[in-house]
Amino acid sequence: MMYQNIIDTIGNTPLVKLQLDKYSIGEVYAKLELQNPFGMKDRVAKNAILTAKESGELKEGSAIFESSSGTMACGIALVGTSLGHPVHIVTDPRVDTVTMAKLQSLGCNVHVVDKMGVQGWQGARLDLLHSLLEQHPKGYWLRQYENPSNPQAYTELARELVKDLGQVDILIAAVGSGGSISGTARELKKYNPNCKIIGVDATGSVIFGQPDRPGRLQGGIGNSLIAKNVDHFLIDEVHWLNDHEAFAATIELARNEKIFAGNSSGSVYAVARWMSRNVASNTKIVAIFPDRGDRYADTIYSNDYRQSKGINHLELCYNPKEVPKNAVVHSWSYASFLERFTNAK
Repeated sequence: MMYQNIIDTIGNTPLVKLQLDKYSIGEVYAKLELQNPFGMKDRVAKNAILTAKESGELKEGSAIFESSSGTMACGIALVGTSLGHPVHIVTDPRVDTVTMAKLQSLGCNVHVVDKMGVQGWQGARLDLLHSLLEQHPKGYWLRQYENPSNPQAYTELARELVKDLGQVDILIAAVGSGGSISGTARELKKYNPNCKIIGVDATGSVIFGQPDRPGRLQGGIGNSLIAKNVDHFLIDEVHWLNDHEAFAATIELARNEKIFAGNSSGSVYAVARWMSRNVASNTKIVAIFPDRGDRYADTIYSNDYRQSKGINHLELCYNPKEVPKNAVVHSWSYASFLERFTNAK
């Protein structure tokens, strides 16, 4: 298929039916957002930057700023520099060497904070970002956590799902900035108001009321801040997985389904596989897989790294514990949010 430029390749990602196992009843389809040029958040970068240019908020040649340690940074670098804008990414020491190489090769200015702030790495990055904006008053801050262009970017993703499947009964997605799950869910519910929305988070993430544990190892999922783009009122159920479980699930995803992905995809896979065992046979479940595993080659996929972090075996127990939504969890647990997260906003 011919494209006029790299930006036009974003979207229309493959949808693959997973093989699962003999215990599975429902059908699970993986939306391979990891097959965008750099990952799922390419959609956000494209939508947010083009919208800002159309509105005049982003002037020709003005610098673009954002806080990110992963695929959002790469997406902004791809779209921003392609359109002639200097791009400044604020990140932290958790940024992997693959992502750093991508950003530098694309011509980004990368700023790395050296220590956590009061609100973990996210807080420290935002402090530095504000300082940079003071030095560049005409700069454009994309604000992925609160920019409505973030969830709006996933309207098309939902339409792609409907075009391919006709109806989606259950959507399972990782939660970080909140854009993908909120935007996709909002559009899917226009076609099927009864579509069940399941969020997947990391233990030690504050998004759904857990106490913050900034030392968690998972990337691309969870947060030390509650982003405004997380629409808690759309989410029916939340699953939390710890680092050990997320890593084990990610390895299983590669081994069983031949999908080399990051830990957010691995966690989503675990929940989707478990859910497939507990539904009717005609249920269509969609699992969104955000990014590839290349940036995790030295962590999740490294035996030496796992052992250094005390993750010495990779067995995943498919027996999550149902808990009240205000319970503090340390391992795979889930809670119903059908009564909604009333204190979120």
